[in-house]
Parts: sequence; C-alpha cells; structure tokens
Amino acid sequence: MNKKQRLRKNSDFRRVYNRGKSLASFSLVLYYYPNKENIDYNRFGFSISKKIGKAVVRNKLKRRLREIMRLKTDLKKGYDLVIIVRRPAVNLDYAELRGEVDKLLKRAGLLEKEG
Repeated sequence: MNKKQRLRKNSDFRRVYNRGKSLASFSLVLYYYPNKENIDYNRFGFSISKKIGKAVVRNKLKRRLREIMRLKTDLKKGYDLVIIVRRPAVNLDYAELRGEVDKLLKRAGLLEKEG
C-alpha cells in the first residue's frame, strides 16, 4: 500500500467519522465514506488506541491490516475507509483478522463481486 492510499490528515479521519457510515464486529469497527475528490482508488486509515497494548502490538496489527487491504482486489473504488481496532483483535491470527475484515466489507456492500 503506497502513501497516496493512506489517510493521514485529522480532517480526513473526521470527515469519515462524521459523515460516513459504520459497521462493527466483535474486534473491529469499519467507517466508510465516498472520496470527496472522486479519485479512482481507495484510501485507508487505521486507528488503534494505546489501550490495546504496547507499540509493538499496535504496529503488528497495523501491518497486518495494511497487508489485508493491499491484497483486496475486489473492493469498489472511490472510498475512504477507517478501521478501528478493538481489544479482542489482539488475540486474532492473520486469517481470523482477514475474515473479520471480509465480513465487514461484505456487510457494507463494498465488494465488487459477492461470494
């Protein structure tokens, strides 16, 4: 995932939180909102509280989530997405985390092909 695909500004996060829709699972919360610039790619942001664990744990979760989103080729284009990590995600392995993300994206209708 390159830098142009990341949400970095606080204003971008706030726009997605305030105007976007949200879905939650046991370990993740997904916020999504159409890009204001009408760009043809998705941008991602990840939010992990210090309550989750030390920096090593938080960075590991962010690396896993970035890789999961990088490999998602069946996403609809033109959305800003923010994933908030909850405490139970610390105990999930990569496959379980990917499954949680897939379930949320499917419920949000952000997958181009269902199945």
